[in-house]
Amino acid sequence: MTSPPDRRSFLRATSVAALAILGSGTLAACTSAVGEQRAAADDNAKPVRGGTLKIGAPVDLSPAGLLTNTGAVPFVIGLVYETLVRYPHDSLDPAPLLATSWTLADDGLSITLQLREDVHFHTGRPFTASDVEFSLRTYADPKWSAQMKSTAAAVTGFDTSDPHRIVLRFAHPLGNIFDLLDTVPILDRETLDKVTTENTFVGTGPFRLTQREPNIRIVFERNQHYRIPERPYLDRVELSIIPDSQAQLNALRSGRIEVAASLAYRDNQSLARSAAFKTVDFDGAELQIYVGVNVTNPELADVRLRQAIAYSIDRERIIAEVYRGTGYPLNLPWPRSSPAYDSVRNTHFARDLGKARELLAQTGKPSRLTLSYGTDIPSYQAAAQIVQANLAEAGIEVILDPNDPATAVKKLIGGQYPGLWILDHSWAQFVPSTLTVSAYPFNARKNASHFASGDYVAAADGAWQVKQGIGADAQHAYAELSDQLLDGLFLIEIGAHIQQYAAAKRVHGYAWTKSRETLLTEAFLA
Repeated sequence: MTSPPDRRSFLRATSVAALAILGSGTLAACTSAVGEQRAAADDNAKPVRGGTLKIGAPVDLSPAGLLTNTGAVPFVIGLVYETLVRYPHDSLDPAPLLATSWTLADDGLSITLQLREDVHFHTGRPFTASDVEFSLRTYADPKWSAQMKSTAAAVTGFDTSDPHRIVLRFAHPLGNIFDLLDTVPILDRETLDKVTTENTFVGTGPFRLTQREPNIRIVFERNQHYRIPERPYLDRVELSIIPDSQAQLNALRSGRIEVAASLAYRDNQSLARSAAFKTVDFDGAELQIYVGVNVTNPELADVRLRQAIAYSIDRERIIAEVYRGTGYPLNLPWPRSSPAYDSVRNTHFARDLGKARELLAQTGKPSRLTLSYGTDIPSYQAAAQIVQANLAEAGIEVILDPNDPATAVKKLIGGQYPGLWILDHSWAQFVPSTLTVSAYPFNARKNASHFASGDYVAAADGAWQVKQGIGADAQHAYAELSDQLLDGLFLIEIGAHIQQYAAAKRVHGYAWTKSRETLLTEAFLA
């Protein structure tokens, strides 16, 4: 697991002094070291130029969902696009990417960013400050359903008078401003309208998207004019859409793909014991599996029934059996690396069937409830079956409701789940306020559970509007936020786990961002 963020380094990254971090001559090296930090971590293999890396993914890209981080979006964003800064895996101390340095104002109401001068879009057009403004404004547009759109919308002023510098002004202090700068891809304003009509995806990244056959494959080719010399090593990346986990496993074993993105954890564990395969653990980019609750369902409106569910779940069993011990139980969304992590509060709903039955006696036994889950990830079904059995022990009957990936995402974003559901959530590995003003399940103003609380909104805003995302003021705000989540209990956390891919041993340098976007600038086949 990742270690807690270093307070001094985080404050240094958000200090009022300009961070003249690196000049353009050395920034390429920094990009390689930070953005591709796992490139040489697995062995001492010597990089080899050329070749095609073949990856199996369970879900295709939905062009209209380019900014939602769902489906195949993490592959496309990671390969085709870049952001202004990038977090390393083990901290919230941002490193330069398309921005070379920055100054955060004393009052927390603006930030000035210096931009690289050697960046071009895949079309050959130079990258300028106007592209930053366009990207942030686009990300804030509700039609794109981006999860951090509220933070992007809080950027209310743009000074682009210098093409290589931009000043962003905020409606209020943004303790999570670097989360936004790490997340928003820099988009090409001249071609973005062709994303949904012509499958045209233009960024500044190391690969170009050159072909897409819906529900079959996506092809990326090396950007020969990428600013980092001699990168990427690979000539081509082919993403094959293989929804069935067993089919992915067979494709990996037969050599038709070299990376499988959605195997069961037990299969990853078994493959890793062989001489031909290994696992890729997405350290620093934890996911949290949870049970969501539609609180407008009359059966689930009483918080005591939700508490009974929380006391019924055997979190330790799910982590041990489904995730093969790669995670740990939680009652709150924050992973151990988070400034908001609280070991005491995380024992609030330890499994206790006695308490669950006592609460159920007070509320009365509900009618049979629906427990939905997505079919793209094998762990969802396995976890749902355990939760179903756990709730039956307490006297709560649920029926399992499998949903194809597109339906699962549609229901989540639209708040259309009728009862309970099981999915993963992300964002908790960032500055804690980002989760509760951004993520579809948690957003205090509009969430998938239809949970509404003035106290929760106030706590979320209080955490969001601190000047620094870490420190005494922030810690107090996060504690209040955690208490609101435990009291409202519209989401019932199960635990954190590390996403895993399975890969052939010949794959080297497979890397990722904190959002689990694929980075292959340093990847090669040997």
